[in-house]
Amino acid sequence: MIPAFIIYLLILLLIGILTYRFTKTLDDFILAGRKLGTWVVAISAKASDLSGWLILGVPGKGFKLGIGAVWAGIAVMLGTYFNWTALAKRLRRYTEILKALTIPDFLEARYRDENKHILRLISAIAIVVFMTAYLSAQFVASGKVISATFGMDYYFAMILGACVILFYTIMGGFFAVAWTDLLQGMLMLFAVVILPLVGLVKLGGFGSLGSAMASTDSSLVSITTGKTGWQMWSFIIGMLAIGLGYPGQPHILARYMAIKEPKKLRQGTLISMIWVIIVMYGAILIGMVGRQLLTDVSDPERIMPLLAMKLLPGWLAGILIAAAMAAIMSTADSQLLVATSAIAEDFYHKLIKKEASQKTLVMISRISTLVIGLIAILLARPGGVVFSLVLYAWGGLAASFGPAVIMSLYWKRTTKAGIAAGMIAGMTTIIVWHNISVLSNFLYELVPGFFIGLGTIYLVSLFTKPPENVDEEFEMMKNPLASEG
Repeated sequence: MIPAFIIYLLILLLIGILTYRFTKTLDDFILAGRKLGTWVVAISAKASDLSGWLILGVPGKGFKLGIGAVWAGIAVMLGTYFNWTALAKRLRRYTEILKALTIPDFLEARYRDENKHILRLISAIAIVVFMTAYLSAQFVASGKVISATFGMDYYFAMILGACVILFYTIMGGFFAVAWTDLLQGMLMLFAVVILPLVGLVKLGGFGSLGSAMASTDSSLVSITTGKTGWQMWSFIIGMLAIGLGYPGQPHILARYMAIKEPKKLRQGTLISMIWVIIVMYGAILIGMVGRQLLTDVSDPERIMPLLAMKLLPGWLAGILIAAAMAAIMSTADSQLLVATSAIAEDFYHKLIKKEASQKTLVMISRISTLVIGLIAILLARPGGVVFSLVLYAWGGLAASFGPAVIMSLYWKRTTKAGIAAGMIAGMTTIIVWHNISVLSNFLYELVPGFFIGLGTIYLVSLFTKPPENVDEEFEMMKNPLASEG
Protein backbone atom coordinates (compact mmCIF):
# COMPACT_ATOMS: atom_id res chain seq x y z
CA MET A 1 0.00 0.00 0.00
CA ILE A 2 2.76 2.45 0.91
CA PRO A 3 4.72 2.01 -2.39
CA ALA A 4 1.62 2.83 -4.49
CA PHE A 5 0.99 5.97 -2.46
CA ILE A 6 4.64 7.11 -2.68
CA ILE A 7 4.69 6.57 -6.47
CA TYR A 8 1.60 8.78 -6.77
CA LEU A 9 3.25 11.59 -4.79
CA LEU A 10 6.40 11.33 -6.93
CA ILE A 11 4.32 11.64 -10.12
CA LEU A 12 2.83 14.90 -8.80
CA LEU A 13 6.29 16.25 -8.04
CA LEU A 14 7.43 15.29 -11.55
CA ILE A 15 4.50 17.17 -13.11
CA GLY A 16 5.53 20.26 -11.15
CA ILE A 17 9.08 20.01 -12.46
CA LEU A 18 8.01 19.39 -16.09
CA THR A 19 5.53 22.28 -16.18
CA TYR A 20 8.00 24.74 -14.64
CA ARG A 21 9.42 25.63 -18.06
CA PHE A 22 5.95 26.57 -19.40
CA THR A 23 5.37 29.17 -16.67
CA LYS A 24 7.10 32.36 -17.85
CA THR A 25 4.45 35.06 -17.42
CA LEU A 26 1.74 35.92 -14.90
CA ASP A 27 -0.83 34.90 -17.52
CA ASP A 28 0.83 31.46 -17.66
CA PHE A 29 0.92 31.12 -13.87
CA ILE A 30 -2.71 32.15 -13.31
CA LEU A 31 -4.52 30.92 -16.47
CA ALA A 32 -2.03 28.67 -18.33
CA GLY A 33 -1.99 31.26 -21.14
CA ARG A 34 -5.65 30.37 -21.95
CA LYS A 35 -4.35 27.26 -23.77
CA LEU A 36 -6.02 24.36 -21.96
CA GLY A 37 -7.87 21.65 -23.87
CA THR A 38 -11.47 20.60 -23.28
CA TRP A 39 -10.73 17.40 -21.36
CA VAL A 40 -8.27 19.11 -19.04
CA VAL A 41 -10.72 21.94 -18.31
CA ALA A 42 -13.73 19.64 -17.86
CA ILE A 43 -12.10 17.18 -15.46
CA SER A 44 -9.92 19.69 -13.59
CA ALA A 45 -12.91 21.99 -13.05
CA LYS A 46 -14.80 19.19 -11.30
CA ALA A 47 -11.76 17.82 -9.46
CA SER A 48 -10.96 21.27 -8.08
CA ASP A 49 -14.63 21.70 -7.17
CA LEU A 50 -15.36 18.53 -5.20
CA SER A 51 -12.18 18.20 -3.12
CA GLY A 52 -11.84 16.23 0.11
CA TRP A 53 -15.55 16.96 0.46
CA LEU A 54 -16.18 14.26 -2.15
CA ILE A 55 -13.96 11.53 -0.69
CA LEU A 56 -14.47 12.30 3.00
CA GLY A 57 -17.46 14.62 3.49
CA VAL A 58 -19.95 13.02 1.07
CA PRO A 59 -19.28 9.41 2.21
CA GLY A 60 -19.64 10.73 5.77
CA LYS A 61 -23.08 12.08 4.85
CA GLY A 62 -23.96 8.80 3.13
CA PHE A 63 -22.93 7.02 6.33
CA LYS A 64 -25.09 9.25 8.55
CA LEU A 65 -28.06 10.03 6.27
CA GLY A 66 -28.30 7.06 3.91
CA ILE A 67 -30.51 7.70 0.87
CA GLY A 68 -31.19 11.27 2.05
CA ALA A 69 -27.66 12.20 0.97
CA VAL A 70 -28.76 12.04 -2.69
CA TRP A 71 -29.95 15.66 -2.39
CA ALA A 72 -26.29 16.75 -2.30
CA GLY A 73 -25.73 14.90 -5.59
CA ILE A 74 -28.71 16.60 -7.20
CA ALA A 75 -27.43 20.01 -6.07
CA VAL A 76 -23.96 19.40 -7.51
CA MET A 77 -25.41 18.25 -10.84
CA LEU A 78 -27.67 21.30 -11.15
CA GLY A 79 -24.88 23.71 -10.20
CA THR A 80 -22.43 22.10 -12.62
CA TYR A 81 -24.91 22.21 -15.49
CA PHE A 82 -25.74 25.88 -14.84
CA ASN A 83 -22.09 26.93 -14.80
CA TRP A 84 -21.21 25.17 -18.05
CA THR A 85 -24.30 26.21 -19.99
CA ALA A 86 -25.04 29.68 -18.62
CA LEU A 87 -21.67 31.12 -17.55
CA ALA A 88 -18.68 29.39 -19.15
CA LYS A 89 -18.78 30.78 -22.71
CA ARG A 90 -19.79 34.30 -21.69
CA LEU A 91 -17.15 34.49 -18.98
CA ARG A 92 -14.41 33.10 -21.24
CA ARG A 93 -15.15 35.67 -23.96
CA TYR A 94 -15.86 38.66 -21.72
CA THR A 95 -12.66 38.21 -19.69
CA GLU A 96 -10.59 38.04 -22.87
CA ILE A 97 -12.30 41.18 -24.24
CA LEU A 98 -11.40 43.01 -21.02
CA LYS A 99 -7.97 41.31 -20.77
CA ALA A 100 -8.87 40.10 -17.27
CA LEU A 101 -6.87 37.29 -15.64
CA THR A 102 -8.90 36.97 -12.44
CA ILE A 103 -12.49 37.51 -11.28
CA PRO A 104 -11.46 40.74 -9.44
CA ASP A 105 -9.78 41.83 -12.70
CA PHE A 106 -13.02 41.18 -14.56
CA LEU A 107 -15.23 43.08 -12.09
CA GLU A 108 -12.89 46.06 -12.02
CA ALA A 109 -12.72 46.32 -15.81
CA ARG A 110 -16.43 45.61 -16.29
CA TYR A 111 -17.39 48.54 -14.02
CA ARG A 112 -14.52 50.94 -14.93
CA ASP A 113 -13.15 50.88 -11.40
CA GLU A 114 -9.47 51.14 -12.41
CA ASN A 115 -8.87 54.32 -10.39
CA LYS A 116 -10.51 53.59 -7.04
CA HIS A 117 -10.14 49.76 -7.02
CA ILE A 118 -13.15 49.37 -4.70
CA LEU A 119 -14.38 46.12 -6.27
CA ARG A 120 -10.86 44.68 -6.41
CA LEU A 121 -10.36 45.34 -2.70
CA ILE A 122 -13.71 43.79 -1.69
CA SER A 123 -13.02 40.78 -3.94
CA ALA A 124 -9.53 40.24 -2.61
CA ILE A 125 -10.74 40.35 1.01
CA ALA A 126 -13.47 37.79 0.30
CA ILE A 127 -11.03 35.51 -1.54
CA VAL A 128 -8.31 35.61 1.10
CA VAL A 129 -10.74 35.11 4.03
CA PHE A 130 -12.87 32.31 2.60
CA MET A 131 -10.17 30.61 0.51
CA THR A 132 -7.92 30.33 3.55
CA ALA A 133 -10.79 28.65 5.45
CA TYR A 134 -11.43 26.41 2.42
CA LEU A 135 -7.75 25.52 2.13
CA SER A 136 -7.57 24.69 5.83
CA ALA A 137 -10.48 22.27 5.34
CA GLN A 138 -8.44 20.45 2.67
CA PHE A 139 -5.44 20.19 4.98
CA VAL A 140 -7.71 18.82 7.75
CA ALA A 141 -8.90 16.24 5.20
CA SER A 142 -5.33 15.28 4.24
CA GLY A 143 -4.44 14.80 7.90
CA LYS A 144 -7.47 12.53 8.37
CA VAL A 145 -6.72 10.37 5.32
CA ILE A 146 -3.01 9.81 5.88
CA SER A 147 -3.23 9.40 9.66
CA ALA A 148 -6.15 6.92 9.34
CA THR A 149 -4.30 4.95 6.68
CA PHE A 150 -0.75 4.81 7.96
CA GLY A 151 -1.22 5.51 11.66
CA MET A 152 0.86 8.68 11.42
CA ASP A 153 0.56 11.66 13.71
CA TYR A 154 -2.15 14.00 12.36
CA TYR A 155 0.13 17.04 12.03
CA PHE A 156 2.91 15.11 10.32
CA ALA A 157 0.40 13.60 7.87
CA MET A 158 -1.13 17.00 7.12
CA ILE A 159 2.22 18.70 6.57
CA LEU A 160 3.37 15.91 4.24
CA GLY A 161 0.37 16.41 1.94
CA ALA A 162 0.59 20.20 2.15
CA CYS A 163 4.27 20.22 1.15
CA VAL A 164 3.61 18.22 -2.02
CA ILE A 165 0.79 20.57 -3.03
CA LEU A 166 2.89 23.64 -2.34
CA PHE A 167 5.81 22.28 -4.36
CA TYR A 168 4.04 21.57 -7.64
CA THR A 169 1.84 24.67 -7.44
CA ILE A 170 4.85 26.93 -6.83
CA MET A 171 6.80 25.28 -9.64
CA GLY A 172 4.21 25.00 -12.40
CA GLY A 173 1.37 27.37 -11.53
CA PHE A 174 -1.88 26.77 -13.43
CA PHE A 175 -0.27 24.38 -15.92
CA ALA A 176 0.77 22.06 -13.07
CA VAL A 177 -2.52 22.50 -11.23
CA ALA A 178 -4.67 21.73 -14.28
CA TRP A 179 -2.69 18.66 -15.39
CA THR A 180 -2.41 17.22 -11.87
CA ASP A 181 -6.15 17.83 -11.47
CA LEU A 182 -6.79 15.81 -14.64
CA LEU A 183 -4.78 12.90 -13.22
CA GLN A 184 -6.43 13.28 -9.83
CA GLY A 185 -9.92 13.53 -11.31
CA MET A 186 -9.46 10.18 -13.06
CA LEU A 187 -8.13 8.62 -9.85
CA MET A 188 -11.16 9.93 -7.95
CA LEU A 189 -13.46 8.39 -10.58
CA PHE A 190 -11.68 5.05 -10.23
CA ALA A 191 -11.95 5.08 -6.43
CA VAL A 192 -15.65 5.88 -6.16
CA VAL A 193 -16.55 3.22 -8.74
CA ILE A 194 -14.38 0.33 -7.50
CA LEU A 195 -14.88 0.65 -3.73
CA PRO A 196 -18.72 0.68 -3.56
CA LEU A 197 -18.92 -2.10 -6.19
CA VAL A 198 -16.68 -4.37 -4.12
CA GLY A 199 -18.72 -3.50 -1.02
CA LEU A 200 -22.03 -4.22 -2.78
CA VAL A 201 -20.76 -7.61 -3.94
CA LYS A 202 -19.77 -8.46 -0.37
CA LEU A 203 -23.20 -7.41 0.93
CA GLY A 204 -25.08 -9.28 -1.80
CA GLY A 205 -26.28 -6.41 -3.99
CA PHE A 206 -28.52 -3.36 -3.70
CA GLY A 207 -31.43 -5.35 -2.26
CA SER A 208 -29.32 -6.63 0.61
CA LEU A 209 -27.91 -3.17 1.21
CA GLY A 210 -31.41 -1.68 1.42
CA SER A 211 -32.59 -4.38 3.82
CA ALA A 212 -29.52 -3.95 6.02
CA MET A 213 -29.98 -0.17 6.13
CA ALA A 214 -33.68 -0.49 7.00
CA SER A 215 -32.94 -2.89 9.83
CA THR A 216 -30.18 -0.61 11.16
CA ASP A 217 -32.22 2.60 11.07
CA SER A 218 -35.41 3.20 9.04
CA SER A 219 -34.41 6.85 8.43
CA LEU A 220 -31.52 5.60 6.27
CA VAL A 221 -33.95 4.47 3.56
CA SER A 222 -36.03 7.66 3.67
CA ILE A 223 -35.42 10.38 1.06
CA THR A 224 -36.17 12.93 3.79
CA THR A 225 -34.15 11.01 6.44
CA GLY A 226 -37.35 10.66 8.45
CA LYS A 227 -37.80 14.41 8.90
CA THR A 228 -41.19 16.11 8.60
CA GLY A 229 -42.55 19.67 8.52
CA TRP A 230 -40.09 22.56 8.42
CA GLN A 231 -37.20 20.31 9.47
CA MET A 232 -37.71 18.34 6.26
CA TRP A 233 -37.91 21.45 4.07
CA SER A 234 -34.93 23.07 5.81
CA PHE A 235 -32.91 19.91 5.15
CA ILE A 236 -33.90 19.66 1.46
CA ILE A 237 -33.51 23.38 0.72
CA GLY A 238 -30.19 23.49 2.55
CA MET A 239 -28.80 20.53 0.60
CA LEU A 240 -30.06 21.81 -2.76
CA ALA A 241 -28.59 25.24 -1.95
CA ILE A 242 -25.14 23.73 -2.44
CA GLY A 243 -25.86 24.13 -6.16
CA LEU A 244 -26.33 27.89 -5.70
CA GLY A 245 -22.66 28.12 -4.83
CA TYR A 246 -21.28 27.21 -8.25
CA PRO A 247 -21.47 30.64 -9.95
CA GLY A 248 -19.42 32.17 -7.13
CA GLN A 249 -16.36 29.90 -6.89
CA PRO A 250 -13.30 31.69 -8.34
CA HIS A 251 -11.24 28.46 -8.50
CA ILE A 252 -13.94 26.86 -10.71
CA LEU A 253 -14.61 29.96 -12.84
CA ALA A 254 -10.87 30.21 -13.58
CA ARG A 255 -11.12 26.96 -15.56
CA TYR A 256 -13.64 28.44 -17.96
CA MET A 257 -11.46 31.52 -18.41
CA ALA A 258 -8.49 29.29 -19.36
CA ILE A 259 -10.12 27.10 -22.03
CA LYS A 260 -8.51 27.32 -25.48
CA GLU A 261 -11.61 26.76 -27.65
CA PRO A 262 -14.92 28.09 -26.26
CA LYS A 263 -16.75 26.40 -29.14
CA LYS A 264 -16.01 23.04 -27.47
CA LEU A 265 -17.76 23.97 -24.23
CA ARG A 266 -20.68 21.68 -25.12
CA GLN A 267 -18.28 18.76 -25.15
CA GLY A 268 -16.88 19.93 -21.82
CA THR A 269 -20.41 20.06 -20.39
CA LEU A 270 -21.06 16.44 -21.35
CA ILE A 271 -17.75 15.24 -19.88
CA SER A 272 -18.32 17.12 -16.62
CA MET A 273 -21.90 15.94 -16.18
CA ILE A 274 -21.07 12.26 -16.74
CA TRP A 275 -18.12 12.51 -14.36
CA VAL A 276 -20.04 14.29 -11.60
CA ILE A 277 -23.01 11.90 -11.67
CA ILE A 278 -20.74 8.88 -11.29
CA VAL A 279 -18.50 10.27 -8.56
CA MET A 280 -21.21 11.87 -6.41
CA TYR A 281 -23.41 8.80 -6.19
CA GLY A 282 -20.39 6.51 -5.91
CA ALA A 283 -19.20 8.55 -2.93
CA ILE A 284 -22.64 8.38 -1.26
CA LEU A 285 -22.67 4.60 -1.80
CA ILE A 286 -19.28 4.31 -0.08
CA GLY A 287 -20.81 5.75 3.08
CA MET A 288 -23.96 3.61 2.88
CA VAL A 289 -21.98 0.40 2.28
CA GLY A 290 -19.37 1.29 4.87
CA ARG A 291 -21.98 1.69 7.60
CA GLN A 292 -23.06 -1.91 7.08
CA LEU A 293 -19.59 -3.44 6.76
CA LEU A 294 -17.65 -1.56 9.45
CA THR A 295 -18.38 -1.30 13.14
CA ASP A 296 -17.12 1.14 15.75
CA VAL A 297 -16.38 4.00 13.32
CA SER A 298 -15.69 7.05 15.51
CA ASP A 299 -15.44 9.52 12.62
CA PRO A 300 -17.73 8.83 9.61
CA GLU A 301 -15.49 11.03 7.42
CA ARG A 302 -12.74 8.39 7.66
CA ILE A 303 -15.01 5.72 6.19
CA MET A 304 -13.44 5.73 2.71
CA PRO A 305 -9.82 4.87 3.69
CA LEU A 306 -11.02 2.45 6.39
CA LEU A 307 -13.28 0.63 3.93
CA ALA A 308 -10.52 0.47 1.30
CA MET A 309 -8.13 -1.14 3.78
CA LYS A 310 -10.79 -3.68 4.84
CA LEU A 311 -12.02 -4.78 1.42
CA LEU A 312 -9.05 -4.46 -0.96
CA PRO A 313 -5.54 -5.90 -1.30
CA GLY A 314 -2.80 -3.58 -0.08
CA TRP A 315 -1.60 -2.36 -3.49
CA LEU A 316 -5.14 -1.50 -4.64
CA ALA A 317 -6.00 0.12 -1.31
CA GLY A 318 -2.87 2.24 -1.78
CA ILE A 319 -4.15 3.47 -5.14
CA LEU A 320 -7.53 4.35 -3.66
CA ILE A 321 -5.92 6.18 -0.75
CA ALA A 322 -3.95 8.10 -3.38
CA ALA A 323 -7.31 8.94 -4.97
CA ALA A 324 -8.51 10.33 -1.65
CA MET A 325 -5.45 12.55 -1.50
CA ALA A 326 -6.07 13.45 -5.14
CA ALA A 327 -9.50 14.82 -4.24
CA ILE A 328 -7.97 16.95 -1.51
CA MET A 329 -4.99 18.16 -3.51
CA SER A 330 -7.00 18.97 -6.63
CA THR A 331 -8.98 21.58 -4.70
CA ALA A 332 -6.22 22.77 -2.39
CA ASP A 333 -3.91 23.62 -5.30
CA SER A 334 -6.67 25.55 -7.08
CA GLN A 335 -7.56 27.47 -3.94
CA LEU A 336 -3.90 28.30 -3.40
CA LEU A 337 -3.70 29.64 -6.93
CA VAL A 338 -6.79 31.85 -6.57
CA ALA A 339 -5.62 33.25 -3.23
CA THR A 340 -2.17 33.80 -4.74
CA SER A 341 -3.63 35.72 -7.68
CA ALA A 342 -5.49 37.96 -5.22
CA ILE A 343 -2.15 38.98 -3.71
CA ALA A 344 0.12 38.98 -6.78
CA GLU A 345 -2.29 40.42 -9.34
CA ASP A 346 -4.95 42.23 -7.32
CA PHE A 347 -2.76 43.78 -4.64
CA TYR A 348 0.86 43.91 -5.79
CA HIS A 349 0.50 44.37 -9.56
CA LYS A 350 -2.57 46.60 -9.64
CA LEU A 351 -2.17 48.61 -6.44
CA ILE A 352 1.55 48.68 -5.60
CA LYS A 353 3.76 48.28 -8.67
CA LYS A 354 1.95 48.45 -12.01
CA GLU A 355 5.20 48.39 -14.01
CA ALA A 356 6.46 45.17 -12.39
CA SER A 357 8.07 42.73 -14.83
CA GLN A 358 6.55 39.34 -15.58
CA LYS A 359 9.51 37.65 -13.90
CA THR A 360 8.90 39.64 -10.72
CA LEU A 361 5.16 38.89 -10.76
CA VAL A 362 5.76 35.15 -11.12
CA MET A 363 8.24 35.33 -8.22
CA ILE A 364 5.71 37.24 -6.08
CA SER A 365 3.10 34.61 -6.99
CA ARG A 366 5.34 31.79 -5.83
CA ILE A 367 6.20 33.53 -2.57
CA SER A 368 2.51 34.28 -1.95
CA THR A 369 1.63 30.63 -2.57
CA LEU A 370 4.13 29.55 0.07
CA VAL A 371 2.97 32.11 2.66
CA ILE A 372 -0.76 31.36 2.20
CA GLY A 373 -0.07 27.64 2.40
CA LEU A 374 1.82 28.04 5.67
CA ILE A 375 -1.01 30.11 7.19
CA ALA A 376 -3.56 27.46 6.16
CA ILE A 377 -1.41 24.76 7.75
CA LEU A 378 -1.37 26.67 11.03
CA LEU A 379 -5.19 26.94 10.95
CA ALA A 380 -5.80 23.26 10.10
CA ARG A 381 -6.45 21.92 13.58
CA PRO A 382 -7.38 18.24 14.14
CA GLY A 383 -11.01 17.39 14.81
CA GLY A 384 -12.45 19.64 12.09
CA VAL A 385 -15.48 18.35 10.18
CA VAL A 386 -14.61 18.62 6.48
CA PHE A 387 -18.23 18.76 5.26
CA SER A 388 -19.11 21.70 7.56
CA LEU A 389 -15.86 23.60 6.98
CA VAL A 390 -16.26 23.36 3.22
CA LEU A 391 -19.91 24.42 3.29
CA TYR A 392 -19.05 27.58 5.24
CA ALA A 393 -16.25 28.62 2.87
CA TRP A 394 -18.36 27.56 -0.15
CA GLY A 395 -21.23 29.74 1.06
CA GLY A 396 -18.98 32.73 1.72
CA LEU A 397 -17.51 32.68 -1.79
CA ALA A 398 -20.91 31.97 -3.35
CA ALA A 399 -22.66 34.92 -1.71
CA SER A 400 -19.71 37.24 -2.41
CA PHE A 401 -19.22 36.42 -6.11
CA GLY A 402 -22.17 34.41 -7.46
CA PRO A 403 -24.76 37.18 -7.80
CA ALA A 404 -22.05 39.60 -8.99
CA VAL A 405 -20.85 37.30 -11.79
CA ILE A 406 -24.37 36.40 -12.97
CA MET A 407 -25.56 40.01 -13.06
CA SER A 408 -22.35 41.18 -14.73
CA LEU A 409 -22.77 38.69 -17.56
CA TYR A 410 -26.50 39.08 -18.09
CA TRP A 411 -27.73 42.54 -17.07
CA LYS A 412 -26.26 45.56 -18.83
CA ARG A 413 -27.89 47.89 -16.31
CA THR A 414 -25.82 46.56 -13.38
CA THR A 415 -23.69 49.25 -11.71
CA LYS A 416 -20.47 49.40 -9.72
CA ALA A 417 -22.33 50.61 -6.63
CA GLY A 418 -24.78 47.71 -6.98
CA ILE A 419 -22.01 45.12 -7.23
CA ALA A 420 -20.07 46.57 -4.28
CA ALA A 421 -23.17 46.73 -2.08
CA GLY A 422 -24.30 43.24 -3.10
CA MET A 423 -20.91 41.65 -2.42
CA ILE A 424 -20.68 43.24 1.02
CA ALA A 425 -24.28 42.33 1.86
CA GLY A 426 -23.83 38.71 0.78
CA MET A 427 -20.51 38.29 2.58
CA THR A 428 -21.82 39.87 5.79
CA THR A 429 -24.98 37.75 5.77
CA ILE A 430 -22.92 34.54 5.53
CA ILE A 431 -20.66 35.46 8.44
CA VAL A 432 -23.47 36.68 10.72
CA TRP A 433 -25.94 33.89 9.88
CA HIS A 434 -23.31 31.17 10.32
CA ASN A 435 -22.31 32.41 13.77
CA ILE A 436 -25.84 32.65 15.20
CA SER A 437 -26.82 29.08 15.98
CA VAL A 438 -30.58 29.74 15.88
CA LEU A 439 -30.28 30.97 12.29
CA SER A 440 -27.74 28.41 11.07
CA ASN A 441 -29.84 25.56 12.50
CA PHE A 442 -32.92 27.04 10.83
CA LEU A 443 -31.43 27.20 7.28
CA TYR A 444 -28.04 26.91 5.55
CA GLU A 445 -26.55 30.41 5.39
CA LEU A 446 -25.91 30.28 1.64
CA VAL A 447 -29.64 30.62 0.88
CA PRO A 448 -30.17 34.03 2.57
CA GLY A 449 -26.64 35.15 1.69
CA PHE A 450 -27.06 34.54 -2.05
CA PHE A 451 -30.51 36.10 -2.40
CA ILE A 452 -29.78 39.09 -0.17
CA GLY A 453 -26.68 39.75 -2.28
CA LEU A 454 -28.64 39.35 -5.52
CA GLY A 455 -31.50 41.58 -4.36
CA THR A 456 -29.10 44.26 -3.14
CA ILE A 457 -27.31 44.38 -6.51
CA TYR A 458 -30.62 44.79 -8.33
CA LEU A 459 -32.08 47.49 -6.06
CA VAL A 460 -28.92 49.61 -5.80
CA SER A 461 -28.31 49.36 -9.56
CA LEU A 462 -31.77 50.77 -10.26
CA PHE A 463 -30.80 54.02 -8.55
CA THR A 464 -27.20 54.38 -9.77
CA LYS A 465 -25.54 54.92 -13.13
CA PRO A 466 -24.21 51.96 -15.16
CA PRO A 467 -20.82 52.12 -16.95
CA GLU A 468 -20.56 53.32 -20.56
CA ASN A 469 -20.02 51.20 -23.70
CA VAL A 470 -21.37 48.03 -22.09
CA ASP A 471 -23.69 47.44 -25.07
CA GLU A 472 -20.66 47.05 -27.37
CA GLU A 473 -18.99 44.57 -25.02
CA PHE A 474 -22.16 42.49 -24.76
CA GLU A 475 -22.38 42.30 -28.56
CA MET A 476 -18.73 41.20 -28.77
CA MET A 477 -19.32 38.60 -26.06
CA LYS A 478 -22.10 36.97 -28.08
CA ASN A 479 -19.85 36.29 -31.09
CA PRO A 480 -16.68 34.17 -31.51
CA LEU A 481 -13.45 36.06 -30.80
CA ALA A 482 -10.45 36.14 -33.15
CA SER A 483 -8.50 33.88 -30.77
CA GLU A 484 -11.12 31.13 -31.26
CA GLY A 485 -10.07 30.65 -34.86
